Amino acid sequence: MFKIIAERLRQGHRTGRFPRQEPILPERFRGVPKLEPGRCPAGCDECLSRCPHGALKRDEGGLKLDLGLCLFCAECVCPHGAVTFSRDYRLASRSRDGLILDAEGFRLAEALDARMQKLFGRSLKLRQVSAGGCNACEADLNVLGTLVFDLGRFGIQFVASPRHADGLLVTGPVTENMKSALLDTYAAVPEPKLVIASGACAIGGGPFRGSPETNDGIGDLLPVDLYIPGCPPHPYTALDGLIRLLGRLEG
Repeated sequence: MFKIIAERLRQGHRTGRFPRQEPILPERFRGVPKLEPGRCPAGCDECLSRCPHGALKRDEGGLKLDLGLCLFCAECVCPHGAVTFSRDYRLASRSRDGLILDAEGFRLAEALDARMQKLFGRSLKLRQVSAGGCNACEADLNVLGTLVFDLGRFGIQFVASPRHADGLLVTGPVTENMKSALLDTYAAVPEPKLVIASGACAIGGGPFRGSPETNDGIGDLLPVDLYIPGCPPHPYTALDGLIRLLGRLEG
């Protein structure tokens, strides 16, 4: 017993100070991309051809990157500096259109309306559904329950039954084998309810986009209240999006 107490004292307080203190992320972390189309040489579209999933495009408004399709593979990183990756982990948005990044940025997640905040702001129970994912997104969501992130201190918990849930947090591209299970789980959650799409697969199909065996995400199946991009999203990306949704964080 004394050894256990001594070891706890030695380890000290292990829970991160987020959101009061910004997390320290490694140098190689790939966060919000930065677009500087002014650096593109005339007629150069090399970065567009390198993007394996069509996330990066150019129109009359200039370069645009769809964070919902981006796998953060960095194949598009430009030698001229037109496309680079920052270490900013804040990626979540409330709308699908809000994930379209241009040189000015994108639409960061905003809080629920006053009625929904009153219902879920202090206690949010989520049923996680893996709709055919590779388990990368699921693994990084799982660590939110560890003492480092301690999701429960924000009143957010994952529950075993949709009957006990306030909403769904979905990962995976929604394979044909999981489509009906996802819809049945959604139907079992009592009203009012939330839906969160976590990861590139759940948002737009990810690397499986276009396959006849997947639904390219949940966007046309369920009304989505929060999109959390990434492949997979970093735990701090998911945590930031969740507490912004509940009105606990702004800016």
